Amino acid sequence: MPTLTYQLQEETYQLEFSDRVSIGRVEDNDLCVPNDSISSHHAVITRNGSSFHLADNGSRNGIIVDGKKVSALDLTDGTKFALGDVEFIFSSNSGPIETAPPSAASAETEAVSPDVAGLKLAHDKILAEIGKVIVGQREVLNQILVALFARGHCLLIGVPGLAKTLMVKTLGSAVDLDSRRIQFTPDLMPSDITGTDILEEDAATGKRVFRFHRGPVFANLLLADEINRTPPKTQAALLEAMQEQRVTVSGKTYELPSPFMVLATQNPIEQEGTYPLPEAQLDRFMFCIQLGYPTAAEEQQVILNTTRDVKAVVASGITAAEVLKFQQLVRQVPVSEHVALYAMNLIRATRPNSEGTPDFVNRWVRWGAGTRAGQYLLLAAKAHVLLQGRFSVACADVREYALPVLRHRIFPNFTAASESITTDHIVKKLLETVKEPQY
Repeated sequence: MPTLTYQLQEETYQLEFSDRVSIGRVEDNDLCVPNDSISSHHAVITRNGSSFHLADNGSRNGIIVDGKKVSALDLTDGTKFALGDVEFIFSSNSGPIETAPPSAASAETEAVSPDVAGLKLAHDKILAEIGKVIVGQREVLNQILVALFARGHCLLIGVPGLAKTLMVKTLGSAVDLDSRRIQFTPDLMPSDITGTDILEEDAATGKRVFRFHRGPVFANLLLADEINRTPPKTQAALLEAMQEQRVTVSGKTYELPSPFMVLATQNPIEQEGTYPLPEAQLDRFMFCIQLGYPTAAEEQQVILNTTRDVKAVVASGITAAEVLKFQQLVRQVPVSEHVALYAMNLIRATRPNSEGTPDFVNRWVRWGAGTRAGQYLLLAAKAHVLLQGRFSVACADVREYALPVLRHRIFPNFTAASESITTDHIVKKLLETVKEPQY
């Protein structure tokens, strides 16, 4: 089986593939390389009989071979080429690769590997730093960190006063990332998010030129506060940024920094003067996280802490380079066909009037989840097991994140509303109904 070998952040990675592999900087590629010098969808390798061909996919840097830029390249064993600043080595291996089930000893070795141990240590350190400010909400914080390391975005929904905004600000301090905040209001314009061209005069030459002034979206961690208070035109300014990690202004495309994460907040009870997020934008969020009220002990602690003249100092527990390294590590976690089949069965069961769909879904659901839900289920499970110090994904890990992944991708019909059936009810019933596939 052919392989691609490359280095990133002083770490060496290897990918095996069969017939086709797309390479780029965003997560919907077969090989995601989070480096700013690589375009979102940079190049594609395809098989033609027994040979392989590399073709540029409209990238800004092209393919570099021996210092020359080319648009296409035939690959042979040992071929070296560069995409941006990252060098790749192609290796062809016609012999079959036999893989035996991992033994308990090998699984234990993987679990205590330095990278996995480093990620778990960073996770615990970040939670400890955030805990200096945020009391409780451990499950919510875990879900946010899972989304961060899986290159996802989060929508936080909760009533006022549950520290949604403070939680995101504290996360920005605990992770050494450039953080920005946008307060979404009815008069907010798309250019207030992405940036705009401003006419400036060169003092030396007297010439006037348009210069692009970047908006707050050019950050690693973007807090979109009360995202449903701005009209759909402005909400749509985030669509390209969240999916492609870039923005287009006046016909020019500008790449966003890596890593990039959007954390949006929404108030579920005050709906006057709000604009519900369209389905296309909801689907861009990996998780929809519901924040509940704290316990009595936690609420008492919050009241005591916030009425004292004491300010907690949150130290940075991880750098942007380490986040990128851990995001790449998540992509390398193996998933068996058994677990992938279970994730697929879950999302297919959400679609009404399809083969094998449960009766209650046909009765209550208008539209079900798309394929992106299955991708996020596996990514969430991968990140989850690494944060637990493990390196193997089970069906139980998929079930762990079914609620935050599916609750905003299932749209109940009028019958469900009349019977007070929520999406959480439907997802929980699906988890009881859809059984793990037989080996």
